[in-house]
Order: sequence, then C-alpha cells, then structure tokens
Amino acid sequence: MATTGSWRRQVGRDGGLPLFRAAGIPVLLAPSWWLGSAAIVVLYAPMVSRLVPGADGTTGVLLAATFAVFLGLSVLAHELGHSLVALRLGLPVRRLRLFLLGGVSEVMRTPTRPGHEGAIAVAGPLVSIFLAGVFALAAVAMPAPDAIWLLVAQTAFANAAVAVFNLLPGLPLDGGRILRAGVWAVTGRRATGTKAAVAGGGVVAAMLVVWAIWGVLEGSEDRWVRFGVCLLTAWFVLAGARGELTAEHRRTWPDGLTLSELVRPVLQLPAESPVSGALTASAGRGVVLVRADGVAAGLLDREMARRLASTSPHAPAEQAAVPIRPETVLLENESGDEVVERVHGTAAWEYLVVDLEGRPAGVLRREDLKNVLDGRASGAAARPPGSR
Repeated sequence: MATTGSWRRQVGRDGGLPLFRAAGIPVLLAPSWWLGSAAIVVLYAPMVSRLVPGADGTTGVLLAATFAVFLGLSVLAHELGHSLVALRLGLPVRRLRLFLLGGVSEVMRTPTRPGHEGAIAVAGPLVSIFLAGVFALAAVAMPAPDAIWLLVAQTAFANAAVAVFNLLPGLPLDGGRILRAGVWAVTGRRATGTKAAVAGGGVVAAMLVVWAIWGVLEGSEDRWVRFGVCLLTAWFVLAGARGELTAEHRRTWPDGLTLSELVRPVLQLPAESPVSGALTASAGRGVVLVRADGVAAGLLDREMARRLASTSPHAPAEQAAVPIRPETVLLENESGDEVVERVHGTAAWEYLVVDLEGRPAGVLRREDLKNVLDGRASGAAARPPGSR
C-alpha cells in the first residue's frame, strides 16, 4: 500500500492536484478546472450586478467564485454517485477527476452485466436531480430575492442542467451508458450496445454544433460564448465516443477467431530441469513444470528464467516458476468474450488452457491476445500465433 506522500507524487505526475480521498477514492483537480472556473467568474459576475440591485463589482466576483466552487462540489457529488455504486458492485475505482467540462470516475474494471452498467450510469444524474431539488426548494423558501438567493437558484439550475445534459443518449455521457446497457440487455451483446450509444454520441455532437450555429445566425446576445462552449463540448463528445468504440474493439472477441488459433503448444518438464534447458524449450511454447510427485509447480516465467540462467544456468527451473492460480486457468471451450474478460481482469502474462478433463492443452499469452485485439481496433489484420 502506497503512503500518502507517494500517492501525492504519483497523482501529481498524472496532471492533477490531489485534494483528498472520498470513500477511499483519490480526488484530483485537473488544471483545466481552473480555466473553467475563471470563465464562470467572468460570465457570472456581471449577471449579479444586473439581477441584484446595489451589488458592487466585488460582491459579484465573490458570488461568482462561490458559484464556481458550488458547481465543482455538485460535479464531485455527481461523480461520487457513480463511484459509490461501482464500489458497491465490487468494481474498484482508481480515482475521480474534476476538469474543464465536468468530472470523470475512473472505474478500473468493465461491468460484466448490463444491469450493473445501467446502475452505475444512472447514479450520477440521480444525485444531480436530488441536488437540483434541494437547492430549488431552498430558493423558494427564501423570503426575498437577493445575492444569496441568486447563488442558490443558479446552483439549482446548474445541477438540473448537468442532469439533463448527462442523460442525453450518447457516449461518453451517462445517457449513452444507459442506452448501451439497455441494448446490451436486449441483444445480449455489449458491443451492439456500444455501437448504438456511439451513434447517439454523434447525434448529440451534431445537435450541439447546430445549436451553436443557430445562435450566431440569429444574433443572440451570448452567441459567441454559446458557439465556443458548444463546439468544445461537441469535440469532447465525439472524442469520448470514439475512445469508447476503440476500447470496445479491444475487449470484444473477433468474429471467426477461435481460442485454438491463439493458443501456443505446451510442454511438460520436470521441475528440477536446468533452467537454461527449460528456457530453450520455451521458445514459441509454454512450459509446465511438474514435480516428482506429479503436482504442477507452475508455469515457467521466461523473464525470471532469463535472469536466473544468466547467473545460474543449472539451477532448478522451478525457481523461475509462476504458480498456476485458478483465475489463470482457461477451459478450451470457454467463449471468446469470457476469455477476454478473464485476461483483462487478471494480472498474468500467460494463462494455462486445459481440456475438459483438466489436461494441459496449451498456453495463451497476454501479448498474443493484445496484438489481435489491437490490430482489430486499428483496422489492421493481426496474425494469430497459431495461424498458418
């Protein structure tokens, strides 16, 4: 476990200012957040002077800065909604980042069920709707409109706007994830849901561009601000949708590919074999090291074997073995998507493939699967190691 100091150094290298931990999740403030907050102050401060008689420039700036903080806290609550549901479902969250256009919860594992995907996605907008209701009721209960009333009312409106925008049915927005979960539940294929939600992201981006151009054509007072914000948001949506599609390609088993095409041959050697000999035998194949009592000592780790052979070539190969864990064993009849999910969720570089009777049938190397999926994501033809 990292210490607080090392955590802060690591997070700082990722381009964000560490603030604190919420529910054990590091919360970062990206540099772009300051730019967005400055824009809010510039736009909001004059509004205070117009809507609140008697408010001077200093009051306007202070209220604008407070509104920027309130908005940041609202986005933080929105993202915590996602994160807490993810943790509840057993999905670890790496960190939570606040940036120019909102925030993001970095869930470290992909939900394996459409219900989980939908639950995580809807949690954020529900938090925003709740906050909008609370601030709206507070504004209604206030006796007379003044500067504080304006701050409360604007925070209610901002939370409502965050909820409505995020519910638009296009990735990478929450509404896109909800759409993906729904299509996934109906079709049984996450990839189909992703394609539908990516198309929705394109529609959302197009609507933003149309709205920006419409503001310029009709000469609205805020046309240039609207133009800039809409174009920036449209770019964010398109880039996020494209990233989601690429990620989906990298986690979806290609049609027509069989596990046997990726599996390398496996060789069983005595665990006491010289490590140099075992390393030579491992070229292009996996090596299962077996003790004299018939129990497997593990899979030969080639990097460990190289280091050991450089200093002690006659040392027992078992010293360079990685134990065979249940999560690193694959059945030869497992579906491709199950194989991808297992490899993505397990830290190992090689997986033992066994037949229905438990006998070693080959090994799957992480790099082989990655090369095929990366080639599919980029549109290149990746050649499986077992193909001819």
